[in-house]
Amino acid sequence: MNSPDTSAGSTSTPRLRASLTTFPPYVPGKAPKRIDGLASFKLSSNENYLEPLPAVTDAMVAHAKNPALYPDDAALALRTELAERLGVSIEELVVTTGASELLVALTQITSDATTEAIYPWPSFEMYPQTTGLAGSKRIEVPVRNDGRHDLDAMAAAITDRTSLIILCSPNNPTGPALRDDEVRRFLAQVPDHVLVALDEAYWEFATAEGVVNGVDLVADHPNVVLVRTFSKAHALAGLRVGYALAHTAVVQGLLKAVIPFGVTDISQAAALESLRHSDEVDVRAKEIAAVRDDFAHALRDQGWDVPEAQGNFVWLPLGQLSAAFEDACVEQAVAVRNLGDGVRISIGEQEGLDRVLAVAAAFYSEHFD
Repeated sequence: MNSPDTSAGSTSTPRLRASLTTFPPYVPGKAPKRIDGLASFKLSSNENYLEPLPAVTDAMVAHAKNPALYPDDAALALRTELAERLGVSIEELVVTTGASELLVALTQITSDATTEAIYPWPSFEMYPQTTGLAGSKRIEVPVRNDGRHDLDAMAAAITDRTSLIILCSPNNPTGPALRDDEVRRFLAQVPDHVLVALDEAYWEFATAEGVVNGVDLVADHPNVVLVRTFSKAHALAGLRVGYALAHTAVVQGLLKAVIPFGVTDISQAAALESLRHSDEVDVRAKEIAAVRDDFAHALRDQGWDVPEAQGNFVWLPLGQLSAAFEDACVEQAVAVRNLGDGVRISIGEQEGLDRVLAVAAAFYSEHFD
């Protein structure tokens, strides 16, 4: 039997899964460039630029006492409060380290090399990562020209190998929110054994009429899983708290796939306190939405074709000019998110948004007038 080559000059590398070559890694939003005389603004990560509510930070301090102890793995207090507010059973809820862990877990319990996963594109960059890592065949259905899901095309893509469908409302990065009637028509075409995940990370910012509510969908469809997070409207992205609402059989599957003790005591306390101030959170989310609407309107007035914006961000479909637009913003100490076929601009401080508007006006005049 030959021994492995352990010589100092060996160029061998560990054998990794072949599926790793089929999808890109997740790339976080860039930090802004520091330029003398200009305040820097990070508008590349869809973070809430407002700090958490004072009561939330107080709760964090109160629970920052003994990190030697494990947190409550069941997140019982948080799940109990969520269940009461959503009008559901506590057994239908699971709390995880952000919505991202839920996406990984949902893929693990549904997908392998024999299955197919369907999701809109462009959409959240973790969708190809999680489904690709499971070895599932990825069916990326292009969004329509207005940035909306093409639900007819997604329904047509379903085969007997489909195990997971992901919907995103509002869609990150393009912005539109799904409407209840169109989603219900779509679900009527989905086989009962196919799991449908509705990612509502930005639902608190949506202001359009008739926007889908995942809580109602889960009540009516046992194969629907609602995914939400405390990262965005609650301004707790750094604490990593998300939750899923699903029928108990799906929850039991998820509990086998999520990380034990993943959500820290401080994170649970902060999320619980923020949940108890949901009215204030909602007011602040709608204030951000109003700034978003003003920003999108200003871009449209310049001539830009801006899709419906229902999250805390605005999308510019720039195609091959995306990198040039990003570079122009970088030179003004503003980071935006270049996603290859467009640029996503998170809502932040007004000075940063004004600077982007100035860049956009000059850029439009140079390239489109």
